[in-house]
Amino acid sequence: MRHLSIDIETFSSVNIKKAGLYKYVQSPDFQILLFAYSWDGGPVQIVDLAQGEQIPADIGYALQDPTVIKHAYNASFEWYCLNKFFYSPLAQWRCTMVHGLYCGYTAGLGETAKALGLPEDKRKMGIGSALIRTFCVPCKPTAKNGQRTRTLPHHEPEKWQLFKEYCRQDVVTEMEVERRLSAFPLPDQEQRLWELDQQINAFGVAVDLQMVDGALAVNEIVTAELMDEAIRLSGLDNPKSVKQLTGWLTEEIGEEVDNLQKGTVSKLIEKIDEGKAKRVLEIRQELAKTSVKKYQAMQEAVCQDGRIRGLLQFYGANRTGRWAGRLVQVQNLPRNYLETLSHARELVKSRKVDALKLVYGNVPDTLSQLIRTAFVPSPGHVLVVADFAAIEARVLAWLAGEQWRLDVFATHGKIYEASASQMFGVPLELIKKGNPEYALRQKGKVAELALGYQGGPGALISMGALDQGLTEEELPDIVRRWRAANRRIVDLWYSLENAALEVIRTGHPVGIRGLLLAREGDYRHGQDFLTIQLPSGRKLFYVKPFLQANENGREALYYYGVNQKTRKWEVVPTYGGKLVENVIQAISRDCLAENLNRLTASGYQTVMHIHDEVVLDVPTDRADLDVVTGIMGMPINWAPGLPLKAAGFVTDYYMKD
Repeated sequence: MRHLSIDIETFSSVNIKKAGLYKYVQSPDFQILLFAYSWDGGPVQIVDLAQGEQIPADIGYALQDPTVIKHAYNASFEWYCLNKFFYSPLAQWRCTMVHGLYCGYTAGLGETAKALGLPEDKRKMGIGSALIRTFCVPCKPTAKNGQRTRTLPHHEPEKWQLFKEYCRQDVVTEMEVERRLSAFPLPDQEQRLWELDQQINAFGVAVDLQMVDGALAVNEIVTAELMDEAIRLSGLDNPKSVKQLTGWLTEEIGEEVDNLQKGTVSKLIEKIDEGKAKRVLEIRQELAKTSVKKYQAMQEAVCQDGRIRGLLQFYGANRTGRWAGRLVQVQNLPRNYLETLSHARELVKSRKVDALKLVYGNVPDTLSQLIRTAFVPSPGHVLVVADFAAIEARVLAWLAGEQWRLDVFATHGKIYEASASQMFGVPLELIKKGNPEYALRQKGKVAELALGYQGGPGALISMGALDQGLTEEELPDIVRRWRAANRRIVDLWYSLENAALEVIRTGHPVGIRGLLLAREGDYRHGQDFLTIQLPSGRKLFYVKPFLQANENGREALYYYGVNQKTRKWEVVPTYGGKLVENVIQAISRDCLAENLNRLTASGYQTVMHIHDEVVLDVPTDRADLDVVTGIMGMPINWAPGLPLKAAGFVTDYYMKD
């Protein structure tokens, strides 16, 4: 088996960041400028396609040869670009970025090289971004550049030579990254899942462009009207300006207003009397509600055939392996509560603003709720939407062996009521609507949502406990009761933490509840990991782990990773509950992956998946929800006894049921 490492540089007038890879490549002016390659780690050759050089015949054959494995950093880019002109089957490609993400590193070739400790000459040249701006995107015509809209090699010959060296260096760096990760291979099932992910992304999902255009037009009209009203009421030049508006409000209501955050605006609206100030705040609230950016993103990303491609990033959530959203960010779409979604959609499509106001009142909020519905099935198809019920709670109960919870999931599934029953010693049958005991369900619910990963009163507050009528004084008691009712889960937190500490102290592997913790390294390259092998066989990697005292003076585990707040590669602390959260989310992700494979094998086309939900584009005569939920509820070989259950609906447009 031979190996061919590749990096290309390209031009397109389409903005790849806003429109995505697929629309970028489908642009009529898309062009491959440079093609750099290396055979089996040898010297890097570069083909200057922009200046008339041709890709050698042996490379053309190699691109389709199953005995040649093709490597690239973010290989989906090279694979899709090259397949516009050459045939190169996806199964022959390997993505070094995915390999790095699997091993706990960050995304980005330069960032990964730095985190791996590659010497400076093996990293990407710092001028890369400027060269890409020069040669890979259109330029603004000016008198100085002769009114040209694009910079070609002969316009900037010295920079072009630098660009060729930059492209060549990318291959050198990519090969060195792959070499350093080679002792920790990507599992075969993850390679195949990556291939399926590329197929799902390339198929795309249809968009109702009449709906998108209508929503943007309606928003423009309503926004202009609301702004005019706010200007008329306040007398301000720009009521959107925080500085202007806080000053005016302070004067108007006789009370210091120092910010206009969402919560502040809501509280002010509640407490002040009817009048100018209240209405101006209501207008601000309405304007803030419209997520028109999502509609704009759809308009930017939709391909000529009316489909958006590339909505999901494989391994985008790093370590756990969960997917991340791209372009329209389908992972965080607003929920919908309107009962007459179809009617609202028709009014938006026909741009009937007055009718929308009459029927729904708050038009920006209505547009926000309709965002999901812009995703539609292919002609002659419907969408089958199905998701796992309480997947993380089920996996947590299964891994910890918390039997009463498993019994709940195997029978009625009312985990909030059952949790309240366990916590407060009240018979389950009394916790129902109409009974005073039903108030306990709220405590059970907020506890379930907040406490599974070692959260305390702060986690309950973050989950909205105070907004739901609970007092701060009650919270420690809720935490104590939940932990007392879930002793095996509590034991899992501490057992996993102690196992991790022992592995780092002794270097010996430790098995716990079907997980295997180990210290793994490749000391020639300075690689050192704590790994947790999951029931599926996949591993979680924690880079360069070490022990030191935490802020409480207790010995704790630290490792290198991306800080979720700063987004930088730095030392990250962890603890039992956080390790359990990683493991549970990773196993839940593996359950979804297993079912994406099963659904594909059963002939279903997935167009999107969001957390624990799949969206299938199915011919109308094949849309049998029971078959889909039946597949998703089937036992998984590596998770015996895990009680999975799925529910869903069939629809003519995407929505939250």
